[in-house]
Amino acid sequence: MTAGNHDTLVYRLAQILVKLNQGEKLDPLTLADEFGVNQRTIQRDLNVRFAYLPLQKTGGRYHLDPTFLGKLNSRDIERFAGLAGVRGLFPSFSDEFLRDIFDSRMQSALLVKGHNYENLAGREEDFRQLERAIVARRRIAFDYRKEAGDKAYTDVEPYKLVNHKGIWYLAARDGDKLKAFAFGKIVTIRLLDTTFAHDPEIERQLREEDGIWLGDKKEIVFKVTSEIAGYFKRRKLIANQVVEKELEDGGLIVSARVGHVNEVLPIVRYWIPHIRIISPEGLQDELERELRVYVERVSG
Repeated sequence: MTAGNHDTLVYRLAQILVKLNQGEKLDPLTLADEFGVNQRTIQRDLNVRFAYLPLQKTGGRYHLDPTFLGKLNSRDIERFAGLAGVRGLFPSFSDEFLRDIFDSRMQSALLVKGHNYENLAGREEDFRQLERAIVARRRIAFDYRKEAGDKAYTDVEPYKLVNHKGIWYLAARDGDKLKAFAFGKIVTIRLLDTTFAHDPEIERQLREEDGIWLGDKKEIVFKVTSEIAGYFKRRKLIANQVVEKELEDGGLIVSARVGHVNEVLPIVRYWIPHIRIISPEGLQDELERELRVYVERVSG
């Protein structure tokens, strides 16, 4: 599905939700004419995409259970329409999961960044267990799979499940450090009996953070040539990117505060030879050494 098609879908679903929320009784054929789609598409919207809603059908018209009327605000409608339009984003899209989305406490447990997703089939209960821990502010313990072997985390404060560029992470505080754990590597989750005090500063940091590398930041500065400057001006290609200066030749000086150099090196490699690392000193030399080793390896 293209971005344009998805935008159209979400708009249609949002408008249908508005009508339902206002107590209208909807005729599928009339909706099909209004939105310029066939009746089968509208039937799919009502019966599949909105399967989690307490819809009733009277005389061929669909309407919301009266006890639910008027309970959705504009923000709710936009969110629910988006979720219904990208069902594959979440590891479980059961009716129970979607009803939880109506609960504002459950909404606070999720943060989505990016448009693609990893397949988490079979991990639904683990995902929901982490949601419940976040909402209840329960400390957790788990094992974390690494190449060198599993590492045990015995007392962690979970804050958000973050979807960044299609991969789910658990943002959590381990001791005095805020960390991001890849959900796919978290196993044997245990909810502890103890709770923790919520820190609004961590919430703010997670909302404003462009990337997934949390904790201490270091500044990296680049020089970008005029040939690719437009790409960096239109949107952030690097986490926490700032255009510091526009040069006379059309190039840019760009900075970024990152938690790990791997946040920026893939972008630099992609745009070679039109981008160069100015600071920290030695990082550009290190990158060039890696490239020479690569060239020698593939040409040898």
